[in-house]
Amino acid sequence: MDVVSDAISAVRVGRPFSQRVRIGGSWCTRLAPYEGAGFHVVLEGRCWLLVDGGAPVELGAGDAVLLPHGTGHVLADAPVGAEELARAVPFERWADGTVERPLLTPAHAGGPVVEMLCGKYRLDRSHVHPLLAELPPLVHLPGRADGGDELGAAIGLLGREAGERLPGSGVALPSLLDLLLVYMVRAWATGGGSGEGGAWPAALGDPVTAAALRALHDDPAAPWTNELLAAEAGVSRPTLARRFTALVGRPPMEYLTWWRLTRAAALLRDTRDPLVSIARRVGYSSPYALSHAFRREFGTPPGRYRAGR
Repeated sequence: MDVVSDAISAVRVGRPFSQRVRIGGSWCTRLAPYEGAGFHVVLEGRCWLLVDGGAPVELGAGDAVLLPHGTGHVLADAPVGAEELARAVPFERWADGTVERPLLTPAHAGGPVVEMLCGKYRLDRSHVHPLLAELPPLVHLPGRADGGDELGAAIGLLGREAGERLPGSGVALPSLLDLLLVYMVRAWATGGGSGEGGAWPAALGDPVTAAALRALHDDPAAPWTNELLAAEAGVSRPTLARRFTALVGRPPMEYLTWWRLTRAAALLRDTRDPLVSIARRVGYSSPYALSHAFRREFGTPPGRYRAGR
C-alpha cells in the first residue's frame, strides 16, 4: 500500500452516496455541514460554489470539487450576496437520499441548465491520517477541455453510470466514486488542483521521506529500526531523521507506532479477525503488547473499541 491509499482506507466506511441533479433557471441551495466528505462534479453547464467562510468559486463542465471536512456550502446559478444566501433552499428539500429527482424545476422554459453529480463519502474521523486532516476545506480540480486525463475519464464514466442505470451500475457506481475520491486526494497530495498547500505534498515530493514512507506502508509489520529505514531510503540515519521529522511532523519510529495502531483500529472496525491476528499484521509480538499500546493511544482496550464501532 502507499500513503494516499492507506490514509483513505483507514477512514472510509460504508458506501458513498451520490445523486445526479439537473438544475435550470435561477436557483440557490445550501448544504449544511455534515460528517464525512462531500463532492460535486459538473457534467454540463456552469455554477458557483461558496464554502462557509470562503470565497466564491466558479465551476464549469468537467470540474470536480472535494469538501474533505464536510464544510457547509452554497451552490447557485450565479454569484450570491447576503440576500440570496438568506433565501437559499436546503438541499434536502429535493434530495431525500433515496430517490433521484431534479434539484429544481425551472419556473420558465429555456435558460442555462446545469447538470451535476453530488454526493458524500462516509468517514470515520476518530483517527484521521494527517494527510487527510491537512486537506483544505475545498479542493477544486478544474476539468481539462479534452477530458483526456484520468479524472476526466472517471467523470465521463460516472456521468454515464449515474444517468443511465445500466446493468451492474449498483456495483460500478460506488467503485467509480471510490476511484474519484482517490483521484481528488492524489491530485492535492501531488500538487495538482487548487487549494491550500501543506506539508504532506512536500513530504511525498521529497525522495528521501517518500521512500521511507513507502517502506513503512508497504510492510508496517516489519521489524523496522532507524538504521534499516535509513538504508532503505539510501541516506544516513541523521539525514533521514532530520528530513522525515521536518516534513511529517514526527520522527520515523514514532510515526510507525502511530500508523500501526491506526491500522489496528481500522482492522478492529472492519473485520472480525481475532486480536492475535491483528497484532501480527501490524507488527506486535502478542495481543498483550498490542493492547497495551492501543490503550495508551486510544484510551480504551481493543475489545471495547471494537464493541463501540
